[in-house]
Amino acid sequence: MGSEAIIVFFIAGVVLVAGANFLSNLVSPKSDSPQKRDPYESGMKTIGPTWVQFKVGYYLFAILFLIFDVEVAFIVPWAVVFGDFGGLAFIEIFIFLFILGLGLLYAWKKGALKWE
Repeated sequence: MGSEAIIVFFIAGVVLVAGANFLSNLVSPKSDSPQKRDPYESGMKTIGPTWVQFKVGYYLFAILFLIFDVEVAFIVPWAVVFGDFGGLAFIEIFIFLFILGLGLLYAWKKGALKWE
């Protein structure tokens, strides 16, 4: 019963998603105007090229933020069950924080934290 149920659920999921997309394209109103193709920028016409390259430092800073934001998602549940596991939980979180610290040290040495 297990593998058949998984196949049925997979097929049902694919059919429902494909059907919803098809129905959305079939029912939605269509309009093609020059204004629709204009990039939105506070209602003002753009000046110069609209494809602007951003400094890679912004992306590095954002990735570092995500890494340390996800760290909190792991530390909070750990803190909840810390009393149940005791010393083993402390060793595991120490290893986790040590690896994150190495990542932070690497980013610091590479200059990813300098805002220039």
